[in-house]
Parts: sequence; structure tokens; C-alpha cells
Amino acid sequence: MTVNQPQWPRDWLMTDERMGDGLWEAIGRVPQGTGGIVFRHCSLVPAERLELGERVAELARARKLMLAVARDPTLAGRLGASLVHNPSEAGDLPFSRSVHDECEARAAGKEGAHLVFISPIYPTRSHPGGAALGVDRAARLARLANCPAIALGGMTFGKFWELGPAFHGWAGIDAWLES
Repeated sequence: MTVNQPQWPRDWLMTDERMGDGLWEAIGRVPQGTGGIVFRHCSLVPAERLELGERVAELARARKLMLAVARDPTLAGRLGASLVHNPSEAGDLPFSRSVHDECEARAAGKEGAHLVFISPIYPTRSHPGGAALGVDRAARLARLANCPAIALGGMTFGKFWELGPAFHGWAGIDAWLES
């Protein structure tokens, strides 16, 4: 990590449309001052996404949580985000990538991603029936990406500690709803 690079949170909430009003409780469960939120809600029309994003950003600032915005560097800038997740083009902000296989891990490393979200580590409700990577393969992907890796998919705080040193942190959806 370089001097000018932010310290990335260990604990991340990935927002999801299916959270409904549970989103607000989930944000309240992310560790204040040390956690992060990846604001997705990409299926919303732009005006609705902006309105919801403004509410999420306000809570993130109040709770001193790092904010990332999925796909849209312009919205990320408008909301004061520190990171853009999966932008079509890298802009001025640091960016992260989703990694599901070796090809994506190598691409993220070559592209200069600042952070990768590797998934699914375990079976997950958001991708029913999908094959999980498992701990060993996920750790290989983390090393290939050559930047801090966040474990996603069926994750909980307890499972994070079972992963070992290949991972900087973990992210979840349901884990924050069920806490």
C-alpha cells in the first residue's frame, strides 16, 4: 500500500435491491469508522438511484464508512465516494473489480485495480445453484489479482477468519441483514 492509497476497510456491505428497507438496518450494523459500503442498486432509474445514493452517502458520512459506487464514476464523484466498483472505464477515482475466475483476476491486476471482490467463496442466496469457488481456489485468485482482496459470497465475519492471509477483508449482503 502506498502512502497516498486509502486504508481499505475489512468489512463491507454490498447493497442489493432485494434488501428493501432492511438496507437501513444493515448499514447500521457495519462497524462505524472502519467499514465500507458498495452502493449498487444498478437496476434503478438514474433519478431514483441518485436519490437513494444520496441517503446512503449521508449515512456513510455520518457513520464514517467508506463509500464505493458500482459502475458509475460520475455518480461516485457526486456522492463523494472513495472508490468506483466495476466501472466501464477507470476514471480519477480508485477502482475495484469483481473476480470470479483466473482470467478476471489477471485482468484486474493488469488493469491496476486497487481492490478486488472475489466471489462466490461459498454458496450464496444471491446466486442460487451457482458453483462456489471454495477457499483454496479463491485464495489463488486473490494472489493472481496482486492487490487487496475482499471475500464475497456466503460470507460472514466468522467465515472471514477461516480464510487465511490471502484476504484483506470480506463483504456480504445477507450477513448484515441477519446480524
